[in-house]
Amino acid sequence: MDGLIKLENLRTRFHTEDGVVNAVNGVSYEMAQGEVLGVVGESGCGKSVHALSIMRLIQIPPGEIYDGKIWFDGRDLLTLDEKEIRQVRGRDIAMVFQDPMSSLNPVYTVGFQIVEALTLHTDLNRKAAKEKAAELLSLVGIPEPKKRLDNYPHQFSGGMRQRAMIAMALSCEPKLLIADEPTTALDVTIQAQIVDLVIRLKEELGMAVMWITHDLGIVAEMAHKINVMYAGYIIERGSAQDIFKRTKHPYTMGLLGSLPKIDEAPGTKLFSIPGLPPDLVRLPKGCPFFARCAYRKEQCKTEMPPLEEAEHESHIVACWRWREIQAGEIQ
Repeated sequence: MDGLIKLENLRTRFHTEDGVVNAVNGVSYEMAQGEVLGVVGESGCGKSVHALSIMRLIQIPPGEIYDGKIWFDGRDLLTLDEKEIRQVRGRDIAMVFQDPMSSLNPVYTVGFQIVEALTLHTDLNRKAAKEKAAELLSLVGIPEPKKRLDNYPHQFSGGMRQRAMIAMALSCEPKLLIADEPTTALDVTIQAQIVDLVIRLKEELGMAVMWITHDLGIVAEMAHKINVMYAGYIIERGSAQDIFKRTKHPYTMGLLGSLPKIDEAPGTKLFSIPGLPPDLVRLPKGCPFFARCAYRKEQCKTEMPPLEEAEHESHIVACWRWREIQAGEIQ
């Protein structure tokens, strides 16, 4: 798989009355064409902000992408002017948001909104764009697609609105689809349908997918690589096998320990990570997980651990003690 997008030391912050919120703190990684990347972590860890930074959708002010590079198709997206980045959005990189009701304009029909995206980014006239819009609704599993084009968003169920958002995102056959917790507001059966839909469309269209979620079960099913984020940092990155079977970081261990397991005895209590994430206005000097970590030592308080190779180059972890933990030298 060839490289598609590369982030180098991406940093995003927000200027507020309480101080500067350091939302994304030096994130670096690459995605390959056709790859599915899962981005996981607690609420407020920087998952969505880093995706919005890629799309250049950070509101300035109060937001600011103040360092780093985002390479896509040989260009740094952070250097493009507004006209150039609008051409990339929708056509090359598309995004599906958490809440489809707030993403779709309630005063326009679903068909109008998909047609608008098509006429903006392609050479299709309105008649051809409307035919294409119906094909897209059919592709994402909406029955009677031609009739549904004339419906308004409130006439769609939550699952159908999310499917319509995916249809709109796919309208220009993007190379990268960013899905920001697209199943959060949906019930479990609809969640499963949306996940299956995205996996099928990814195979048919050959696009890369970034799936942002706090649901580890979903990424276990679909992701090739997983970024575990905490306090705006990537603290562990690897394949699904690496993250689930060869876990290295204490925070990732805590996340996995909080999942219910089928083979556990009835009445077994779920593990919970003690404490709260750090204040992003006053980030600690050392490891951001220090205050909540059972394996901490003095060095963790004063020095931020670098991301380093764990067993092989595609599995990296930022922890001073992962070798000792793995060897069973500390309990």
